[in-house]
Amino acid sequence: MDSAGGILYLVATPIGNLSDISVRACKILESVDLILCEDTRTTGLLLHHFNIKKPLQSFHSANENKKSSGFADLLVSGKSVALVSDAGTPLISDPGFPLVRDAIQKGIRIEGIPGPSALINALVLSGFSCEPFSFYGFLPEKEKKRKDLLSETVSEKKTIIFYESPYRILRALKDLSEIFGSRRISVAREMTKKFEEVVRGTAAEVLQHFENKTPKGEFVIVVEGCAK
Repeated sequence: MDSAGGILYLVATPIGNLSDISVRACKILESVDLILCEDTRTTGLLLHHFNIKKPLQSFHSANENKKSSGFADLLVSGKSVALVSDAGTPLISDPGFPLVRDAIQKGIRIEGIPGPSALINALVLSGFSCEPFSFYGFLPEKEKKRKDLLSETVSEKKTIIFYESPYRILRALKDLSEIFGSRRISVAREMTKKFEEVVRGTAAEVLQHFENKTPKGEFVIVVEGCAK
């Protein structure tokens, strides 16, 4: 059973359009003693937009292992803490796992405040089967590791989802074209924002599209499952 102490809230935040934040998420952010975030500037803008004034502390991939135990102890002392990422649902290709693990070990109550998720939004926009699917997070930066991962997944019957940055999307699409051939893919970027775009076709066709315009925004690649 949970011990008497604070509560750790995992709060999903908008992936672009600020109107996508939930009423409950705002109420939680207004009520906690502390908000942990990847970038205090990014979260500060979100809080300012909704006139929420709470102390912020940085909690990102470079310091989460070092700081998690201390924040778990803070929860044990009775403080309530919200964890947010820069955009979307915490822990999904974002920091937070060490803190959740330590909080569970210490018997802290944890509540998820559901909301936006880039991978789910891209999946339902893809036109491919949503059940089942495999999510692999960001593709490896190094070419060999990236190609190895793609080669391992090419025979999966499930819909496959990857994240990719604008700086590596062209290389990733070239590798996808080489390994997946004529398999259909869907690439979404800038979701929920003014310039939202979903491009569907073979990897070669999508590559040609983005070779003709500068790739901007974070990308979600959805690959149709193998028909064999």
